[in-house]
Amino acid sequence: MADQDKNFVEYVVKAIVDNPNDVKVERKVDEMGVLIELTVNPADMGKIIGKEGKTAKSLRTLLRVLGAKENARVNLKIIEPEGGKEMKSVEKDDKSDNKDKEEQSTDII
Repeated sequence: MADQDKNFVEYVVKAIVDNPNDVKVERKVDEMGVLIELTVNPADMGKIIGKEGKTAKSLRTLLRVLGAKENARVNLKIIEPEGGKEMKSVEKDDKSDNKDKEEQSTDII
């Protein structure tokens, strides 16, 4: 299974993203098992994670199946691009603004 798991992730992710040339997959082996590190273009992060994380969860599940076939523990780590946390805080601010607007609209009625 030397690079089968790495090649699998690379193939699937490149098929999903808009910028396949920016996909980087690294495979590391240690006492905990195999770790696949995935880096994609920041614009493609949403596609890799999916709604409610379902795409990432599915990739991880399929990797575990590949690993179980060879009695190996395989984990997927999606590397967050720099500035990714700032995007999350902006989303939180937008949600709080919407909540304030909802509260204001109920006060008017």
